[in-house]
Amino acid sequence: MMRQPYEVPMAGLPERVTIYEVGPRDGLQNESAVVPVEVKAEFLARLAAAGLTTIEATSFVHPTWVPQLADAGELLSLMTPMPGVRYPVLVPNERGLDRALEHGVSEIAVFGSATETFARRNLNRSVAGSIEMFAPVVERALAAEVKVRAYLSMCFGDPWEGPTPIGRVVDVGEQLLGLGCHELSIGDTIGVGTPGHVTALLDAFAARGIGPGRLAVHFHDTYGQALVNTLAALRAGVTVVDASAGGIGGCPYAESATGNLATEDLVWMLHGLGVETGVDLESLVRTSVWLSEKLGRPSPSRVVQALS
Repeated sequence: MMRQPYEVPMAGLPERVTIYEVGPRDGLQNESAVVPVEVKAEFLARLAAAGLTTIEATSFVHPTWVPQLADAGELLSLMTPMPGVRYPVLVPNERGLDRALEHGVSEIAVFGSATETFARRNLNRSVAGSIEMFAPVVERALAAEVKVRAYLSMCFGDPWEGPTPIGRVVDVGEQLLGLGCHELSIGDTIGVGTPGHVTALLDAFAARGIGPGRLAVHFHDTYGQALVNTLAALRAGVTVVDASAGGIGGCPYAESATGNLATEDLVWMLHGLGVETGVDLESLVRTSVWLSEKLGRPSPSRVVQALS
């Protein structure tokens, strides 16, 4: 069996891609069972050992809403950071920021919506209201020399509203970046995007003066489009791609959102294209096999299935 892809480079792609690993946060928050904090700490250590340099560790969301991550503070106290690895955390509001700052976090993320219905369901406020909520969070974080990333969800379609207008996505994304966020992660929360849609959206951001250096992509594989959509984003110059080890996760507030793009599947494609990631694929597969045993179910990643 092949353990690595044949390397055949394709013109027009970046030399290196940064994988923004979201499994410990976006992946585990969707598990029905609560994973022990010791397992989470080992998961973070294994991911770092596999060469991932940006690993979203957890979320300071109120435990009533996401009980799976109620141990965020305990996890940050228990884990051993690896030098050269970034461990951002998600914060929903100023209370979450307070907790993150107490634990010495150096990078946070906020999570917005491009559509009104999802903003109401996920944040209990309008899109404009959510921007108002994030403004003091970003301002205080930057004053504390903490970097802020912004996620924007439902950028391609919404299960209640249908297709999301491209202009609306750019408008909301521009507002989030205008708060002072260094990077905007464009999310296909229900996985309905296709490559032409990805290209058109990135072109619309570029026309507004927001180039690929400020953008990341976050694709779900609901309709099997995550990898081809990623390739379209790479061709447009994007160099940061969100992915989840083993393909775990989805979105607890959108039932039609199935798993994230599996990090292993992404690494296989990128290495086959001659794009550097710094990730040891074999080590990452072993990590996802280990995690699947802890979760009591097989990994949905095709590469994990093939290599294990």
